[in-house]
Amino acid sequence: MAIRACKVSVCDLKGVEHSVEVTAQSVFEAVAQGLRIFRESDWIEEIGRGQTMLVVTAKQPEVEHKIRMRDFEHWLESEGRTPAEVALKNRVRELLKSYSATVGSGGRR
Repeated sequence: MAIRACKVSVCDLKGVEHSVEVTAQSVFEAVAQGLRIFRESDWIEEIGRGQTMLVVTAKQPEVEHKIRMRDFEHWLESEGRTPAEVALKNRVRELLKSYSATVGSGGRR
């Protein structure tokens, strides 16, 4: 897959919408990068789970994707069906793990 510029948007629990620009090879990688950035931000109180909707707008050509947190988490927890999907899930887990390591070592939240 080609690397594309993407905008990831989400509303926090206070109803404030946040967006960030990332580069990613897939919608799920963009979601993981966006979540990591949002969770590390001092400006964002807390992002919900379950029904919380994340919007990924991939550019050139511009295409918008919407995914619920629970669907993203379910996809991430499931087994990869192809070597490419296994590699993608591992890359996404590493992105999220780097956030968890920061938090566990005295970082934010």
